[in-house]
Amino acid sequence: MSDTAVLRPGIALGPYPQREDLRDSWLDRAAASLGGFIRQRAYGRSPGHRAFLALVNAEGQRLSELADPAIRDRVPELRRRLYSEGLQEALVARTFAIVREIAGRRLGMRPFDVQLLGGRVMLEGKIAEMETGEGKTLAATLPACAAALAGIPVHIVTVNDFLVMRDAAWMNPIYKFFGLSVGTITEGMTPEARRSAYACDITYGTNKQVVFDYLKDRLMLGRDARPMHLQMEGLHAEHGRARRLLLRGLCFVIVDEADSVLIDEARTPLIISNVGDSSQEERVYTEAVAIARQLTTGVDFSIRPREHDVELSERGRHRATELAEPYGGVWMGPRRREELMRRALSALYLFQRDKQYLVRGGKVQIVDEYTGRVMPDRSWERGLHQMIEAKEGCAITGQQETLARISYQRFFRRYLRVAGMTGTAREVARELWAVYRLPVVSIPTNRPVRRRRLPDEVYITAEEKWAAIVETLRRFQAEGRPVLVGTRSVSASEHLSELLSAGGLAHQVLNARQDQEEAEVIGRAGERGRITVATNMAGRGTDIRLAPGVAELGGLHVLATERHDARRIDRQLFGRGGRQGDPGSFQVIVSLEDEIVHEYFKGHAVRLGRLFLRGGRPFPHWLGRLLVGIAQRGAERHHGRARRELLRIDEQLSDLLAFTGRGE
Repeated sequence: MSDTAVLRPGIALGPYPQREDLRDSWLDRAAASLGGFIRQRAYGRSPGHRAFLALVNAEGQRLSELADPAIRDRVPELRRRLYSEGLQEALVARTFAIVREIAGRRLGMRPFDVQLLGGRVMLEGKIAEMETGEGKTLAATLPACAAALAGIPVHIVTVNDFLVMRDAAWMNPIYKFFGLSVGTITEGMTPEARRSAYACDITYGTNKQVVFDYLKDRLMLGRDARPMHLQMEGLHAEHGRARRLLLRGLCFVIVDEADSVLIDEARTPLIISNVGDSSQEERVYTEAVAIARQLTTGVDFSIRPREHDVELSERGRHRATELAEPYGGVWMGPRRREELMRRALSALYLFQRDKQYLVRGGKVQIVDEYTGRVMPDRSWERGLHQMIEAKEGCAITGQQETLARISYQRFFRRYLRVAGMTGTAREVARELWAVYRLPVVSIPTNRPVRRRRLPDEVYITAEEKWAAIVETLRRFQAEGRPVLVGTRSVSASEHLSELLSAGGLAHQVLNARQDQEEAEVIGRAGERGRITVATNMAGRGTDIRLAPGVAELGGLHVLATERHDARRIDRQLFGRGGRQGDPGSFQVIVSLEDEIVHEYFKGHAVRLGRLFLRGGRPFPHWLGRLLVGIAQRGAERHHGRARRELLRIDEQLSDLLAFTGRGE
């Protein structure tokens, strides 16, 4: 049996192939984490692949002398051999050579050798770490074409609908040349349109859309999804379940921005639910928020920001009992009462407007903390969303009744082969191996990196920080250099915008309120003297091209106004400048009052800084950098534990649902 036969629907794997759940004990996970560290140290750099590149170049020389029709005539035989013989080195090299030649002719973009290496790494089922601007979108067409020609359904997963439509349309001339069909999955499509898109050779979609479609299939299949059973049912039932499924299984996926999808978003389970009747609950949520507003911080309850939780004191429990007594009903049960109080207090004190969510059109809309994008169709579970609606005076929606749920971790581990690409993965290489058994390979840049790092500046107070940022931006704008400023929240971006306007500095803001203009705003961020203030999204997936004359001034400067919960996210922001050998620079200007420092040190860092001022000495930046670095690594460890805990809970819930006879 060829290697491709175990990666596609058919007699061997049935009409809906997927991998069985991988279950690890804590010892297995610890060993895998250590193994991931060792593998990254030993094999993390791109292997030479010189022999493979030589094969591609030799094929390319022969193709360069042929006209398009002559090259196209070679495709049917190549397709036949890939299907029957599998992804053999020589056949893959021939495919890559054709892709490179046609991309140069049809798109004006001829893949560099480093893109060929990235494509080869992905085809092997690994993460290709490629610097920003190195052409990951084009590199993904190489493994996609090879796998699709071999009969393997390919899913290319990216982070938003705009990139789905853009990348599919942009790369379609290559796929069309090979006779490969391309489908797209976006918000608002009918089941028939989705089924048609998944039936294509290559399907582009967002991680969220693909996971939800998979959960719908799981609800359709129920507990009995055995390949043989589905095949027999398809033979004898006119309207068998297999004909109504959306996907064709989980065969081969290429994940764009793999660290964001597989790591950052892995803390959130994906849930399909029914909206229940809210008429009885609406009053309870309103009452809960009203009671919670009467409790005192530090006396009746304590806030644990790092754990994102609140804890009632003994006095707080008694106080809540007294305040709830007139309402009767559900408030009489102590466990239910305390749970409602914790949810209401979380809504009031842990979830902030214009940071974790926006209020638009009278509705609460979640803002993704890693991308800064609005997720209008998502809601928090277990009544939290309704508590926030009550807090903001919005119409209260019905609480969700869970029908099916799965974490990104469990979902992507079910693909027969997973690959990915990103600019930032080596910091989480251990976790990628421990959870997904995915190695990370760093691909060299096509041209030397000319991005310069300017010294970090750390101030004691946020007010000092923002003043320094405004003056820095004034200086760069006077020089004519464009600056991309990264902020962690909508409110921070708008605060800086107000300061810049007061200072007479022209600028453009990009946050969740302007996410429709994302590509256009980021596309112009390289113009002379332009200041672009952006939340975390920072236009990932859209190149910032330098306007004429900007390179001579030093290129794009990237300025971070806060450290993020992971060093990778900082690197993603810094990577927006200095792409493809362009000049550029980056700098961090932060304060000890920033959220990440305050949550870790509980205000002690600010007090330490002020001790220096009382002694008449300036606050040393080296000490500030040390404190910020400690806080950031603490946040990384905390989020890593949260992801492991979610995976453990997700597996336990799956076992429980299976025991009770329900599906996922």
